[in-house]
Amino acid sequence: MNQSELQKLVEEISLKYFQRPFKHVARFNGRLRTTGGRYLLQSHDIEVNPKQLEAFGEEGIIGIIKHELCHYHLHIQKKGYRHQDKDFKALLKKVGAPRFCEVVPGTRNQLKSIHLYACQSCDLIYQRKKRIDTTRYVCGKCSGKLKKIK
Repeated sequence: MNQSELQKLVEEISLKYFQRPFKHVARFNGRLRTTGGRYLLQSHDIEVNPKQLEAFGEEGIIGIIKHELCHYHLHIQKKGYRHQDKDFKALLKKVGAPRFCEVVPGTRNQLKSIHLYACQSCDLIYQRKKRIDTTRYVCGKCSGKLKKIK
């Protein structure tokens, strides 16, 4: 599916489920990582994650488009378009749009690198998700120098 096919699909879904035209731009955005799509408040455009198409096919994309069109049409009508608003929840239910999209395998809950440090005096091992500056930090037990292991 390319950009023009996506645009056409969004326009068709908008007319079929919302009985209103979609007058803005729908496009794929490969930089989206943890979300299936997004509605841009400023430009009223809709962006869709192409990884969702690869992982879940056209059915997954249709659900995402319905969800984003709920944001779009409610925002245009100056009604509650945010996830916690009553209007948004009611419209999601009415058109059969999912509240959340499926997680693409390999995008969330990836193992983050773990940094290991050892005290040069007492050999206490520290495990951290973020790197630390060994010239500024010392061992909390004996105030000895830290050395990066991994």
